[in-house]
Amino acid sequence: MSNPIPGYSLLVSGLIGYCRAGFEKELAAEIDDIAAEAGLIGYVRAQPDTGYAVYETFEPVALSSLAGAADWRRPVFARQLLPWFARVEGLPERDRATPIVAAVKASGQRFSGVVAETPDTDVAKQQSGFCRRFAEPLSRELEKAGALRTSRTGLPILHVLFTDAATAWLAAGMPGQAAPWPMGVPRLRMPSNAPSRSTLKLAEAFTTLLSDEERDTLVRAGQRAVDLGAAPGGWTWQLVHRGLRVTAIDNGPLRDSVMATEMVEHIRADGFTWRPPRPVDWMVCDMVEQPSRIASLMAEWIATSKCRHTIFNLKLPMKRRLDAVEQCRTLIRKRLASVGPYELRIKHLYHDREEVTAYLTLKK
Repeated sequence: MSNPIPGYSLLVSGLIGYCRAGFEKELAAEIDDIAAEAGLIGYVRAQPDTGYAVYETFEPVALSSLAGAADWRRPVFARQLLPWFARVEGLPERDRATPIVAAVKASGQRFSGVVAETPDTDVAKQQSGFCRRFAEPLSRELEKAGALRTSRTGLPILHVLFTDAATAWLAAGMPGQAAPWPMGVPRLRMPSNAPSRSTLKLAEAFTTLLSDEERDTLVRAGQRAVDLGAAPGGWTWQLVHRGLRVTAIDNGPLRDSVMATEMVEHIRADGFTWRPPRPVDWMVCDMVEQPSRIASLMAEWIATSKCRHTIFNLKLPMKRRLDAVEQCRTLIRKRLASVGPYELRIKHLYHDREEVTAYLTLKK
């Protein structure tokens, strides 16, 4: 078991993770591995296109025994990962709050806030309007029952996941371990003058893969960056928007709105063979290519100090997605083994589809 977390008496029944619909199988495999590593005994289950996967223990376990097992950053395909403690079924349409409050009271755990949410599927999101309306009256009822203490810091957040109108999963979002956004999805607006929606991928990558402190210290105006496979300029625009000067590498054209910033040098060249004359702070890459080729290229840039940090996309095959990710991890590990310790973070972001996004840097 992992080191215990003091101060929590909640008994939980396993782990529940949210994902993009169609990736339940991959998430379930990851959760199964995490549960085994944590010493849990149970089974994992997931239905296609439901947007979530569940690990259920044979016997309830103390929340304090899970520790890092419930960290949403660990699984590649999880938007959110939470310890769950109750599944409330047969909710009456006119009074869903009463049975949910009863289940929370029975858990003996107090919470500092409430999030009502659904999986990210077309069917489940039909409940999204209800969730927005329901959170406030549920909070009032929980306060009356003594189960909600909004003034208390350090308590978990109560997540109420409605998988259908009559079924709610109750889970505990641990401070520092749960994704801080409802449904695990950062709310990002499409900039009106960005050249393509791909700019949201890099914006989400900065938000998701880096901590607030890391963004403040590692991404600064005046830095130099390279964008491999830049056309039409969505990722370049995002870097320029943050004050970085960018060398955009692509044989294709960049949009006029990107070039008009006067912070971009466009070089028509092959992203696999071009190298900067001197090291840069950041290199980003969204080229359409086999994931193993991209992973090897990224590791090479880091290993030879052509850049300090890189964010890149790995386009996954339709089948054996986890195997493809692990192959990329192995390629990077082998290339950097003689260079020094490194940090590699990989996530299937909301704005990703059949790809994952990664951050790679050497540790200081």
